[in-house]
Amino acid sequence: MPSLKDLRNRIASVKATQKITKAMQMVAAAKLRRAQVAAEAARPYATRMEAVLANLATALQGREGGSPLMIGTGKDKVHLLVACTAERGLCGAFNSSIVRLTRDHAFRLLNDGKEVKILCVGRKGFDQLKRLFASKIVEVIELRGVKQLGFEQAEKIAENVLVRFAGGEFDVATLFFSRFRSVISQIPTALRIVPAEIQKEANSAQASLGGAVYEYEPDEADILADLLPLNIATQILRALLENAASEQGARMSAMDNATRNAGDMIGRLTLRYNRTRQAMITKELIEIISGAEAL
Repeated sequence: MPSLKDLRNRIASVKATQKITKAMQMVAAAKLRRAQVAAEAARPYATRMEAVLANLATALQGREGGSPLMIGTGKDKVHLLVACTAERGLCGAFNSSIVRLTRDHAFRLLNDGKEVKILCVGRKGFDQLKRLFASKIVEVIELRGVKQLGFEQAEKIAENVLVRFAGGEFDVATLFFSRFRSVISQIPTALRIVPAEIQKEANSAQASLGGAVYEYEPDEADILADLLPLNIATQILRALLENAASEQGARMSAMDNATRNAGDMIGRLTLRYNRTRQAMITKELIEIISGAEAL
């Protein structure tokens, strides 16, 4: 049975932890608003980029010599999985949900006889994925020192992917991230970026034109040659910004739960402390009375 001193030390320790979790919750709440605004601002641009590519792809249907970034290499053997996670923990199941989606996708590909390569963006994803796929991780890109995510970081990651694609290292690339919905809801998402996943958007984009026919200058192929690499960087930027908002939302929720749990634990420990103290006082009184009666 713990002594009163042990219980006092335990209560003080939990109170100190509660102060830390409360401070982390407030910091996450302050960062969340800015990250949420950035993520929401990136969505229309990325969506419109997909619509433009869908329109151009529709115009090029039936022509030969399309870009491999749009039509693929003609093979489906080697898959590159780009797993975007956070650099830090203490954000609930945010990192684990992305890793779980990546892991399940990798297992499906391996069961189908495909070759899998993994590019980790973020240290936490690497720490979890290396347990099962250490030999398949080709590189780890850390963004720990970046204070404000922007297009510069996304462009560097996109260049890394494009160089590997040009070198014939993979045939299909899929991006994994968490789409922000609310503070308590983040949706793990898989998006194919090579070849560009625009076929399902083509019909809706064409319908939105209202039957209008556009002529492009320069022609569609030249425009796609510039837009397809830009689209990869755009989608990666969107993933990074969505992840940033999702991470802060998940951390805010996790720290709020931790603060509440610490409060409940302090209440239970305080009750136990009072009962133990009362029992000790009662025992001492009984001993005093018994000694007095013996006299």
